[in-house]
Amino acid sequence: MRKCVENLATSKITGGRRHPLRIRRKYETDRYPNEPVNGAQVTITRHVRGKNRKTALKSIDFVNLSSGDAKVKKTKILKVLGNATNNDYKRRGIITKGAILEIQEGKCRIVSRPGQNGIANAVLLKE
Repeated sequence: MRKCVENLATSKITGGRRHPLRIRRKYETDRYPNEPVNGAQVTITRHVRGKNRKTALKSIDFVNLSSGDAKVKKTKILKVLGNATNNDYKRRGIITKGAILEIQEGKCRIVSRPGQNGIANAVLLKE
């Protein structure tokens, strides 16, 4: 007896069609990745499972900078210096968690997930 294969494009040994056990669910569908860049702030809101919403950034020009003391200030992003996530992200200027940015105070590293959370938090790097 031959083992059942999941390739629905082929036919059965008898010549019949293969039918899926179930269809793809809404929560199983994929989306294009959200890749925030430097520019005037644009946010989008997505409807997700359970009537919840997720706010994501498409572009951002300011970052919430924590310099070590208890104060946090809003500072302007000048450019993306590096991104350990993907070598191509540095060239394209994509801002993700762990990206190194040049700001007015020096260099900073992103500690939040702007494409997922809709906020950009950073810590100042010591030079």
